[in-house]
Formats: sequence, C-alpha cells, structure tokens
Amino acid sequence: MARGFVIISAICAVLTPAAADQEQGRRLAQLYCARCHSIDRVSPSPLKIAPPFRTLHERYPVEMLQEALAEGIVTGHPTMPQFSFEPDQVGDFMLFLKSLERGQADR
Repeated sequence: MARGFVIISAICAVLTPAAADQEQGRRLAQLYCARCHSIDRVSPSPLKIAPPFRTLHERYPVEMLQEALAEGIVTGHPTMPQFSFEPDQVGDFMLFLKSLERGQADR
C-alpha cells in the first residue's frame, strides 16, 4: 500500500501545473520563435543576429517582455513575425524563459 502511495506521489509531483506551464511555454517558443532564436541551453540561434533565449536575461530583465507579449510584438524588421499571446500563454512563456535563465530547461 505504501509503495502505491509513493508511486502516485511521484507521478503527481511530475505533473504539477508549473511543469505543464513550462512545457507549454517551450511549445510556444518552438512555434513562434525557434525559426530564428535558440530556445535551448546550448544551440546557436539559427539566425545569427537573433539572441539565444538563454542569454536574454543578460541583456535586460526578461519580465520586461510580459507587456509586449500580451499587447503584441511588433518590430522594425520584416523577418520577425507579429503576434500576441493570451494572458495564460504569457505566463507559460515567461516561466519557460525563466527556466533557461536558471538552467532548468532540459530541451
């Protein structure tokens, strides 16, 4: 009986909302950003001038991106797509970015 409880507890720990949100953030980064930016801990960005996401926190606090993600990112160059996230997507994406900063993203 105790063994079953330990297994269920381990499964629940893996399936926490934060883990699910971080994975959703990674999916958003893959969908919208990975064409130009590196979204992992080691790869160079496919587009050399696009900073890898793992280094964004070295340039500025990544929290500054929250408003831009919610309102829609528009840039002066035509290769970056214009998009906006729903509020829950902003949270997921920010959690993923912060995981790269802390070195906790494993993809």
